[in-house]
Amino acid sequence: MSDSKSFENSVKELDAIVSKMESGELSLDESLKLFEKGVKLTRSCQKTLADAEAKIEKLMAEVDE
Repeated sequence: MSDSKSFENSVKELDAIVSKMESGELSLDESLKLFEKGVKLTRSCQKTLADAEAKIEKLMAEVDE
């Protein structure tokens, strides 16, 4: 699976988590588990975006040379 596909799947999963949590139908324990999973997914997405930004900056620096 490519990074972008994994990123997109993570974003979709985060969206589903938010919807479930906003429904108000989860127990506290279920909400905490989903929140923890959401935090992990968010960190993974942030890393993917930071890596992409670094790659773009490197490519742009090479173009400017």
